[in-house]
Amino acid sequence: MPRLQVRSFCSSFSSRAYDLLNELQGHLDSRTLRPELARQLFDEMLRQPVPVSARALNGLFAALARAPPSTACTDGPALAVDLFNHMARAGRRRMTGPTVHTYNILIDCCHRACRPDLGPAFFGCLLKTGITMSAITYSSLFKFLCDMRRTKEALNVLLHRMPDDLPNVISYSVILKSFCDSGRSQLALDLLRVMAKKGGDHSPDVMAYNMVMDGLFKEDLGPAFFGCLLKTGITTDVITYSSLLQCFCDMKRTEEALDLLLHRVSDNLPDAISYSVILKSFCDNGRSQCALDLLQMMAKKGADHSPNVVSYNLVINGFFKEGEISKACDLFHEMIQQGLIQGFLTTGQLKEAFRLLKVMRSQGVMPSVVTCTSVMDYLCKHGRIKEAEETFYSMAVSGRKPDTVSYSIMLLGYAIEGSLVKMIDLCEMMARDGVVPDLRCFNILIKAYAKYGRMDVAMLFFEDMLKQGVKPNGFTYLIVISAFCKMGRMDDAMEKFNEMIDMGVPLDTEVYMCMVEGYFNHGDSMKAEEFITKMKNRDIHHKPWKVGYSAYFEFPQGTGVFRVDSDLAD
Repeated sequence: MPRLQVRSFCSSFSSRAYDLLNELQGHLDSRTLRPELARQLFDEMLRQPVPVSARALNGLFAALARAPPSTACTDGPALAVDLFNHMARAGRRRMTGPTVHTYNILIDCCHRACRPDLGPAFFGCLLKTGITMSAITYSSLFKFLCDMRRTKEALNVLLHRMPDDLPNVISYSVILKSFCDSGRSQLALDLLRVMAKKGGDHSPDVMAYNMVMDGLFKEDLGPAFFGCLLKTGITTDVITYSSLLQCFCDMKRTEEALDLLLHRVSDNLPDAISYSVILKSFCDNGRSQCALDLLQMMAKKGADHSPNVVSYNLVINGFFKEGEISKACDLFHEMIQQGLIQGFLTTGQLKEAFRLLKVMRSQGVMPSVVTCTSVMDYLCKHGRIKEAEETFYSMAVSGRKPDTVSYSIMLLGYAIEGSLVKMIDLCEMMARDGVVPDLRCFNILIKAYAKYGRMDVAMLFFEDMLKQGVKPNGFTYLIVISAFCKMGRMDDAMEKFNEMIDMGVPLDTEVYMCMVEGYFNHGDSMKAEEFITKMKNRDIHHKPWKVGYSAYFEFPQGTGVFRVDSDLAD
């Protein structure tokens, strides 16, 4: 990418000062700018009657700050600081006054040049100018103070000398990190509480929580803090959970880590790295069979849960360490098999995938259930339900028992083509084979029958799900509530809405807006407005999506201005 030329900052008329500045920039771009040449050109530029703008100078200093070391100039950031000092010594009459951005760049240069002692000095100069400082300026100062092991001094500036409207989560995070890195995570936790109490822009985000939690984990205080974190209601991410899993495993509490991963982490959070933490712990403790069971579970879930080569390597290595050579080799072949076929499917080379399956069978190598399931999934997603069905039934013939994932994919295929009778037949086959349907299976069944207006059957599946101990999630309730709203059965929709609350299932925007749509479409604008008020009271903000609900929020309540163009049940 070409560098931003300093000439773009110039005035419309030509001046010698700008020519010299461009010459400086040219040497810098070609990596031929020697410090003595830079000082010579810079000094000549300062002597010109028409000074360059502060913005142009900032561009030069910023370019020097980012300049990689070269034969001509080994330290661009240090050169930028030197030129600024030379400019300051020249006097105000011979230069354009620096701005807060100038000082921000120079403070950053001091950090890049590994001169933490100069940062506070520049900050002091900035204070004397009376220029209004930004959060970036303070954050840079905090970095210097923390690098100099003066974290408490940085904290004092943050809490008592920094204008209250300036600190943001980045300012706090610099100090949080310093406390955690120096083994003082309890102080970081105290600061986190101060942030939460102040609220607004001071409120900690998930990265701040992750930072403190990681520090506490190193001091064996992580699990207790994680419980407090969940109570705050903040949305945790995969880094949060991975840190917690690592903490449990380091404390030889792998079973607790596994329980957290399988039952307490949202389905969209764990990735292969999260699982690998537990896989490694099992293998390190001579429990490679447990690791294999988890690996197979990952493969069945698919998507972001799918094991990668690192996951396989961990378990293969574990079996070798335990002397289980046969299991290690079998797993290696499965990895190759699954990887090649998945690769063909991902690139749309279905013929190659089938050719490989045929070769495998001819050599007496039967494809695993996971491999067959991957093929079925591809076929169903591309509308080739008949071929997916053939693959499904071929598993039973070859002695491979379809699992819950296999059944759910086939159910989805039948749902796509509207084959409700085949879905019932498949459910009966599941019962005969002793395969217990999971939440995904039930959601597919409920949605398929709700879509075709068969709410009587859909609700039978809903009740059966509860009897089997499978807890409905937000999507389950959204399907049912949406279908009732479309049919005008608002009392039934309201009953399920209240049931969601009783079951502890989180209410989100889609559910509320579904109820709003239902009441509006069936002439009860008062009820619709009541739900919108509930949303606002619960601080549930509507967000842009395919439903045009925003039109209502732009008008006062009671105007009846509302537009709906959604089909939530589809």
